[in-house]
Amino acid sequence: MKRLFIHSFKSPIGIIRLAATEKGLAVVSLPGESRGLFDRQIERDFAGYEKAKGGRINKQAESQLRRYLGGKLRQFQLPMEPGGTPFQKKVLRRVQKIPFGATATYGEIARAVGHPQASRAVGAANGSNRLPLVIPCHRVVASGGLGGYGGGLALKKRLLKLEGAL
Repeated sequence: MKRLFIHSFKSPIGIIRLAATEKGLAVVSLPGESRGLFDRQIERDFAGYEKAKGGRINKQAESQLRRYLGGKLRQFQLPMEPGGTPFQKKVLRRVQKIPFGATATYGEIARAVGHPQASRAVGAANGSNRLPLVIPCHRVVASGGLGGYGGGLALKKRLLKLEGAL
């Protein structure tokens, strides 16, 4: 039976919940997201998995997230299982390439993935990111301002300030 490891920790920005398979990090739940929402996502996306606490990949993720939030890590080095449709995965692979301290617009990402008219679809794909922070969807902004963020605009601003992008 496949196993899903669950872990949570208190970070400088609040409680972060993690879920990882034996192959890679699969879910990062931002502070402010309810435990119920996290649990429902786990049940929906990982039905049939045996649940366990801890996990080697979650411990690596916690360590790297702590270093990132402390301003000491610029790029994550973790095995990942981001999930999603082929288009969502393509968008998220491009989002991963946005360097620390930089931003890109939804339109720039749409053009980079070969769908120049798909800014809204890029926004939806970005919003479906199961690995925020690790896949830096906070670095994607609207052409006229910050745009949205699942963790809230205050957290998006805080992360962009941490990186020197604001």
